[in-house]
Amino acid sequence: MATKERADAARNRAKVLSAAAQLFAAGSPGAVTMEDIARAAGVGRGTLYRRYPDVASVAAALLDEHERRLQGELLRGDLPLGPGAPPHERLAAFLAAMVDLLGQHSHLVLGAEGGSRRFAVGAYGFWRAHVLALLRQAGTPDPEALADTLLAPLAPEVFRHQQAQGITAERLKAALTRLAQVATGTR
Repeated sequence: MATKERADAARNRAKVLSAAAQLFAAGSPGAVTMEDIARAAGVGRGTLYRRYPDVASVAAALLDEHERRLQGELLRGDLPLGPGAPPHERLAAFLAAMVDLLGQHSHLVLGAEGGSRRFAVGAYGFWRAHVLALLRQAGTPDPEALADTLLAPLAPEVFRHQQAQGITAERLKAALTRLAQVATGTR
């Protein structure tokens, strides 16, 4: 049976997440420390560490809500993102939705999923399983080798680098749509 969160713990969690969101948005996510978060939230470090072992865990908690929303759209949403559309359309729609997610929350993704941590988070496993299922449905040869490759352009460091090079979200979406078409054999 799940235990109910104490009122003071819920208030502290909300303060921590609010303060962390502001810190991540204000500057370099990699420069935010647990001390910064505790100070900005007005809580002790022990309070912070009881719930979150590190900065990446705080960023992941913030990002979780946005990722869950997208996961729900993939499972139950409208076409072409949701079930029922051809694999190449769903793949292109998913990649475009990920560009939107990164555009809005890349600071959180960098804090939660930078470097090799990206592969350890549950959301990446979900994204990979989704891409793999679409590739299999399309009859793509060796989908296991291709799934991570299709997700690579969505690494937060790559996304931010492309933004710095002047590549707009629309250009990236168009390029990823072409990639989805090639990967699924529709182009």
